[in-house]
Order: sequence, then structure tokens, then C-alpha cells
Amino acid sequence: MSKFQPLAYYEKPLEAGYKLLPFNFTELAADEYVLTNLVGEHLLLQRKTLNQLVRHQLHSNDPAFNELKSKHFILDKGSNVALDLLALKTRTKYQQLPEFTSLHMFVVTLRCEHSCPYCQVSRQSDDRLTFDMSPETAEKAVEMVFKSPSKTIKIEFQGGEPLLNFERIVQIVSSALIRNETEKRQLQFVIATNLALINEEILQFCKKHEILISTSLDGPADLHNKNRPRPGGNSYELAIKGIAQSREVLGHDNVGALMTTTLASLPRVIEIIDQYRDLEFDGIFLRTLSPYGFAIKTKFFAAYNAEEWLKFYFQGLDYIIEINKRGTHFVEYYATTILTKMLTPFSPGYVDLMNPSGIGIAALIYNYDGDIYASDEARMLAEMGDKKFRLGNVLSDTYKEIMLSDNLLDPLEKSFTASVPMCSDCAFEPFCGAEPVYHHATQGDCVGRKPDSEFCSRNMAIFRFLIKRMKDDPEVKLMFQRWVGR
Repeated sequence: MSKFQPLAYYEKPLEAGYKLLPFNFTELAADEYVLTNLVGEHLLLQRKTLNQLVRHQLHSNDPAFNELKSKHFILDKGSNVALDLLALKTRTKYQQLPEFTSLHMFVVTLRCEHSCPYCQVSRQSDDRLTFDMSPETAEKAVEMVFKSPSKTIKIEFQGGEPLLNFERIVQIVSSALIRNETEKRQLQFVIATNLALINEEILQFCKKHEILISTSLDGPADLHNKNRPRPGGNSYELAIKGIAQSREVLGHDNVGALMTTTLASLPRVIEIIDQYRDLEFDGIFLRTLSPYGFAIKTKFFAAYNAEEWLKFYFQGLDYIIEINKRGTHFVEYYATTILTKMLTPFSPGYVDLMNPSGIGIAALIYNYDGDIYASDEARMLAEMGDKKFRLGNVLSDTYKEIMLSDNLLDPLEKSFTASVPMCSDCAFEPFCGAEPVYHHATQGDCVGRKPDSEFCSRNMAIFRFLIKRMKDDPEVKLMFQRWVGR
């Protein structure tokens, strides 16, 4: 038996009042449901009203009717403009697809002088020069970058600790700038560094070429030093000094920081947020651990579960909301990314929440040995011995061979959430993303079993939290709208 009604059931004639446009729904609370359409427009309806809607019994004088019509859930006999608007918003949602790939990450070395037990990379000790990118590989990788059709190119230097091979950074920046004299792309550079090795020479080079700095800061000194050990036990002190020094040369807004949540972080979210506020950052990304590299080998990834992290995250988000209510602008970046999908027709371009998946489309990573991977996480997985998402090598493969690799196209097709079981009929699908690398790493399958996926359970809990907070508190809704620039 078919699980669906005949097509004619849904295509009620306009004379009967209205047609239903595609949407999904799920229960949010007792007798209350959240509805979402193809482009992420959402609204809340009581169960009784939802029953009337799907049975074509909702009267045009019902308060919900005009909202359903304006957000493209129904089409009445008065106008077909809703179809045009829905099509326009759908095109806007996917407008980044022809402009692939904008982010290109260079692993100039695997060496690192830190020994962080939660590290997502299988980093090497700082004296093993065989793990440095060679000049030839760097040049070939730059050539590959400019094969991308994207008008905007961001080159990010990663490691290990990329400053241990600063010579290669200089070469890549210089080569990219020369090529861009004819390419005329919008070109930007970022160095992801722990700042322990930063000095005036490096900063002056960054200033000259407008290179941004991204660093790691896990919280107060004792927590940061515990999470990020190095010889001398002074990772925090060097990070704080490096942030101040970098801001002085490059400007306050050209230095960013990221934290990672460990088991020791869980009871200290308020202190962590206050550390970022004390350093005058305007927001924080409350990141969970990822199942790659040393985080697996040291069992740090298994230190806490999704439920424990969500308790940490929601406590932090509630605190940030209160900070804003007291008049201080401070955001949580992951929530802001989701809210962009909830409150605007635009894609924020965050790889984990892209659909089709952002692997290859949004980002490529060039490993020290010339191997190209579909994402940073894919490269981390390869360092553990699993090269499922290896696309080729800059020294032996063409751009066409890399971008048409089965290792890229197969997971993109299989994980597309609009056709994946349990995703295609999920009300939160427009806000979520396909994460084939994560699900392959944790379940051995690009699609994954959604009921067993912590990626799903974490995100669905956050979607519900954000929607409920906007429903219960108009001030919070206005605050969230400001976070996404509305």
C-alpha cells in the first residue's frame, strides 16, 4: 500500500479555497507544531489549526491564514505570486553553488610544539621536517586554487602549527598575489595559529598583505593550559600576549579566536564566555569536540555525550542572551549561523550546515604532501588511515579529475538531505546540513542512521531551543534578528 494519498488529494482546486505548497511539520510542544517550507520559512500552529489546514478546512478569516499565505505555505485563488517568490527564495538559497570553491586550506606542516590531547589532527613533533609542504607542492596547490570559478578566494594556513613553516606561507602568499594580478579575484588570507611563535617579522608581513589571524582560546589560564599543553606550560600566557601583539599591529577586528569544549570545560561555560568578553571579543563559538585525530586516540572525543554538551551550550546561550539584555552586544556564532538560515533566505556558507554538503563545494584542503581532501575533517580522517574522501594530488591530478572524483560526487549525492530517509520529511531539514564525513567517521556510512547520530540530536535540540526562545520572548526574537543583520 502507498503511504501517500493520491495526488488529487493535495491538489484541491483553487475554488475550494487554497492549495497546499510543500512543507513539513513536527511537534514542538504539547498541541503546538512548527511548520517549515522548502526555503526555511517557519511558523507555529496549534494542532487544531494544522488539522484544518491539511484538510483544506481553514477559513480565510482565520488569523493563521494570511501568515501561511505570506510565508508560502498555501496558494489561494487570488494570486500566483507566491510561486514566483518561492522560486526566487529557492534560487537565493542555492546561489552559492555555481560559485564553488571559495575556501582553500593549506596544511603547510603537521609539526606542532603543542601536544593537545583533543587535537583533531594527528600532529607530529616539531623536529620532523618530512611533514612540511615542499616548494613544488605549494606552487602546484596555488595553481589549483585559481582553477576554482569562485570570485572570492580565501586561503587559510593550517597545521600542525603553520608558523613552523612560515617560509612556505610567504611563498604561497607571494605566488597567489602575483597570479591575482591577472585573475582579479577577491583574495584573502588567514593564518590559524596558536600564537606561541608569533613575532614582529611575521606580523609585519601579515600587515603588509592584510592577513587575518585566527587562534585558539579555551578559557581561563588553568583550563587553557590543561587543554593545550606545551613545554613550559605557558600556552595561555603566550596566547594572550600574542592576541595583544597581533591586535596592535593588525587591528582589533583582524584577530579572532576559537574554543573547543573538553570535559574540563563543561562546568565552566560562564567563565569561558567572560574570558572572551574580558578580551573584548564580540562573540564566541561554543564548539564541541570532533571525532578525528588525537581526539580519538586519546579518547577525548568520548569524554562526554551530546546531552552533556547541550546542557553546557544552553547554559552558555542563556547567559549570552542575558548579557545582550543588559545592553552589551555579544553573540554565539553557531546560533547565529543557524538563525541566518531560519530568518533569512541566505546560506551562511558554514560547511557543517550546508546542503548539498559543503565538502568540495565550499572548501578544499591541500595537505603537506599534495593530497587534496574534500574538507578539513576529511584530511583529519585520512591522517587516521581512512582516505575515503581523498580526491587526488596536486602533483598528479587535474582540477577536473579532482572535482569529478567519485570520492566527492558519491557522498554529495547520497547525503543530500532533501532525498535522505528521515531528513527529507524532517521539519528542521531547511536549517540543517548534510555531514557525510562526520557520519562516515562515526557510523561508517555517509548518510548515517539518524536516530543514532549525535550530529542530528545536537542540532535538533538547538533548533527547538532557538524557536522556543523566539516564541516565548519577543525581545529575544529582536535580538536574534540583530545578530543576523535584520
